[in-house]
Amino acid sequence: MNIEINKQVLERTVQRCRDRGIVIPTFAQQKDPWSIPDKIVDRLKGVGLWDVDPVNLFRITWKNEPVEQGGAFGQGNWIEFPPELTGVDARIVGLVGKYFPTGAHKVGAGFGCLVPRLVTGQFDPTTQKAVWPSTGNFCRGGAFDCALLACTAVAILPEGMSKERFDWLKEIGAEVIATPGTESNVKEIYDKCWDIKKNRSDCVIFNQFEEFGNALWHYEMTGGIIEEIYGLVAGPQDRLAGYVSATGSAGTIAAGDYLRTVFPQIRVAANEALQCPTLLQFGFGEHRIEGIGDKHIPWVHNVRNTDMVIAIDDEQAMCLLRLFNDAAGHEFLSKRGVAGETIDQLGLLGISGICNLASAIKMAKYYDMDERDVIFTCLTDSSDLYGSRLDELNQQCGAYDQATAASHFARYLEGIGTDNLRELNYQDRKALHNFKYFTWVEQQGRTSEELRKLWDPDFWVEVFGQAPQWDKLIEQFNERTGVLAK
Repeated sequence: MNIEINKQVLERTVQRCRDRGIVIPTFAQQKDPWSIPDKIVDRLKGVGLWDVDPVNLFRITWKNEPVEQGGAFGQGNWIEFPPELTGVDARIVGLVGKYFPTGAHKVGAGFGCLVPRLVTGQFDPTTQKAVWPSTGNFCRGGAFDCALLACTAVAILPEGMSKERFDWLKEIGAEVIATPGTESNVKEIYDKCWDIKKNRSDCVIFNQFEEFGNALWHYEMTGGIIEEIYGLVAGPQDRLAGYVSATGSAGTIAAGDYLRTVFPQIRVAANEALQCPTLLQFGFGEHRIEGIGDKHIPWVHNVRNTDMVIAIDDEQAMCLLRLFNDAAGHEFLSKRGVAGETIDQLGLLGISGICNLASAIKMAKYYDMDERDVIFTCLTDSSDLYGSRLDELNQQCGAYDQATAASHFARYLEGIGTDNLRELNYQDRKALHNFKYFTWVEQQGRTSEELRKLWDPDFWVEVFGQAPQWDKLIEQFNERTGVLAK
């Protein structure tokens, strides 16, 4: 990996972080927070999870203690969904994203994109703004990272996204640009990025769909934590059989690349909304599963490592959101034999997390998985970020009751089948890879030769092997600021 260093910009960035008391964690420290210096851990005892304090950079990890104030670190947070809920014998385990700062794991993707530019002088926080194009949580994560790293953020997201997102972005001081449409309108976001590139010299675009730092962060952190948790929950006869992830920007699904190196037999599934079946049918459309942008294949998606595509009806996700968060839904699930401990945790699933759970159930049924098989997925955020959506559903559909809960459980959990999915062969994967051409070469300025390189497995080995080099640069950067030594 050839790394270009802009020494003049780097010196200004070092001085800015020195003045603001900023210490940047390494990838290794985020993966293993027990390696974080004691003086940092001591500072965290007086800091809230969402506080705009540079020390919270060290909380960009899956291993935060699940508390809002002063938490330390543990083994991670996860839910194992019982057969009484899923209807399958396979063990489905969801990583909990709520206990990241901002309540979603996208702060990690933002960190993976921004920090390498800072420690090489390729982004100047004294003169430039960081632009975060997003369909949801990525711009929130990027804006939070910027606030902690003394950078100025510009958030781009569709105008139809939840009110909570817009309110929070304004509170944290980000410039907010709302583009036409909803979750599926990614091209409109790209169009705004091109407009900014042409007309605003003070801005640098951090496009999660093409930034390899997004995928690298998840390869190391999300892949690593799954391996560790599997080691804690698996019995002697168990096998890590599957990993399921909504594609979105294709960062989270990169954990599957890591897991393949440790568990070669694993099956990796990408899911999307049935209303916009881009991977399933090269299709298009509008949908309501916030957090999974679509209508194209992200540049950073290594489709060669994807075994299956699953599409989930957005009505299923919205109805289960109500079932999992309404008192009537909880009462019904309790009568069906779902343990109270599980019911109390269902609020940890946001809309995309529900989509991931439904997809994991489909995978288990398709492959006839049994109690020896373990499937992992990610609960990228929680229902805390969708209060306005629940209010809208209550207004549109009326108050939730036992009859509605029974209907939703029967149709959208018990009724899950193996429809709307496709197991990919070699040519299917190559077709999805080639489909990138129409977005990235024709519209976004990439070349055909660059696209061909993405099909080479060695390319991804190089990309995913960069973390130690970035850590070395981060350590050198911290030494120059001298903040940690103080």
